[in-house]
Amino acid sequence: MSFFEYICELKNTVICNIVHFWSPFKIPTVKATIRREIIPCIRSDGTLGEKMICEDENGNRIDCPLLTEDEDYDDHDDIFNFEQLHTIMAPPYYADLGKKANDVFGKGYHFGVFKLDLKTKSESGVEFSSGITSNQESGKVFGSLSSKYAVKDYGLTFTEKWNTDNTLATDITIQDKIAAGLKVTLEGTFAPQTGSKTGKLKSSFANDTVAINTNLDLDLAGPIVDVAAVLKYQGWLAGVHTQFDSQKAKFAKNNFALGYQTNDFALHTNVDNGKDFGGSIYQKVSDKLDCGVSMKWTSGSSDTLFGVGAKFALDQDASLHAKINNKSLIGLGYQQKLRPGVTLTLSAAIDGQNFNAGGHKVGVALELEP
Repeated sequence: MSFFEYICELKNTVICNIVHFWSPFKIPTVKATIRREIIPCIRSDGTLGEKMICEDENGNRIDCPLLTEDEDYDDHDDIFNFEQLHTIMAPPYYADLGKKANDVFGKGYHFGVFKLDLKTKSESGVEFSSGITSNQESGKVFGSLSSKYAVKDYGLTFTEKWNTDNTLATDITIQDKIAAGLKVTLEGTFAPQTGSKTGKLKSSFANDTVAINTNLDLDLAGPIVDVAAVLKYQGWLAGVHTQFDSQKAKFAKNNFALGYQTNDFALHTNVDNGKDFGGSIYQKVSDKLDCGVSMKWTSGSSDTLFGVGAKFALDQDASLHAKINNKSLIGLGYQQKLRPGVTLTLSAAIDGQNFNAGGHKVGVALELEP
């Protein structure tokens, strides 16, 4: 029912006459904002292609409506964000290779701890994060507090951190102002009780084919230079990571990685210092089920660590997590969104080889955010 028809139901003859007069004319309607993005995909014949995905104004994935004959992509320049497309097409940084599989094994578990995280944001735009973790084994309680403020006009972000080890940290970041895709961060830490000070200069750059990040330890006695780069070509990824210790005048790390990644599949292999080998596979089986496989092996050792994990979404607010490795270590997790901004996580680690001996671990985590 339109607004005019509702008014007409009020038995107002004059307004009804106006409604009947304007009824042959179409009243323009306001369309809901729909964000369209083009992402890479694999066709049925195995070749690389592209497909369109759509999200509503709340960020929820929806079916893309058909474009009318007089519409094309140019009509949606205000909602088709090419900057976001650039971010989607950019390769991951070296530390994020295999991240999808690592999330299956790592997220949704908090073994042996009681944890509380709180995030909030002030009216002036300052973001506050605090957390407290109690270790059941050692009894140690660790807490942290951080604040973050962004000056968007200048591309600057200021972050301050403090923890119960009495360490203060300050980060200053500038992004996309020196050059498009370039992010530079200056980090500093200070421990008042010991007088210890550290500093790091970090930079990262990404475009459609390469992602590079560097870390420079600001030590006057001799800095440690850390450099990593990832190249991407048609879904294939090749990465290298090296670290040079100027004090000892030698390379402390020489790591290599290869992989292949799409939206629903990711393959990753790596070799660290020529002796540590690893690999992972991620597969999104359906909208509700994510699966992962992980393997690690060290040269000169017959011990191989192999594990499989899965995440199953019961609904949009609840999910089950499970993983097991070849040493019969079983991890179980249940995550429930109690209400918007409140998430409860229950987890348990079970030693399958010594089930009756005890020593199993449980964990509880509560996350609060606006």
